[in-house]
Amino acid sequence: MKICIIFGHHNTKQSFNASIRDTFIDEAKKIGHEIDLINLFDEKEQLPFYRSDINPPPKLVLDYRKRLESSDVMFLIGACHNLRMNSILENWIDWVLHPSWFFSYRSMLPNSKFFGNYGYPVPGAMKNKIGIVSITYGGPMISYFNFSFFDNIPYRRIKKSVFQLGGLKTKYLRFYSILPNMKKSDFDKHMAKVRRYARNLK
Repeated sequence: MKICIIFGHHNTKQSFNASIRDTFIDEAKKIGHEIDLINLFDEKEQLPFYRSDINPPPKLVLDYRKRLESSDVMFLIGACHNLRMNSILENWIDWVLHPSWFFSYRSMLPNSKFFGNYGYPVPGAMKNKIGIVSITYGGPMISYFNFSFFDNIPYRRIKKSVFQLGGLKTKYLRFYSILPNMKKSDFDKHMAKVRRYARNLK
């Protein structure tokens, strides 16, 4: 498969997220997967902050979409900040995974005054492809339980409010208690998890 990785951590060389990226790529290539890597912070051209009045979108958005169209898998890698992913990733999502390329809405009752434009999503160019999200959290898993009831943690929000609209088959990787003083044994366990994930990706 061809895997398009969108990497959204500011430290593109020595961060834990960079280790996830590099370990995944190393293992995926061993079993024949092709990688298309986008390091958002290292891109020569940067997307502006999303604005709905910029239409048509920047050419860079169209270029990203072409790369996704030629891929079987879209893999987002980033960290959790204020119960969101990195702002550069969130901005990329706003620009690239946007109607009507990613999905469109079809009204259920177009002539109804009560329902208005209420309807259902119709997947677009990424329908039936695989969407993966890897998110690192600074706290332990239990510290996010209260938020999970309301689907506020990034993965659930992205799964329900973004990926499912586009018809993606959603998968995820989550890493908790990711801090600078992490034990090497814990780091090695996390990387072993990434390698297993890459080997089992279908």
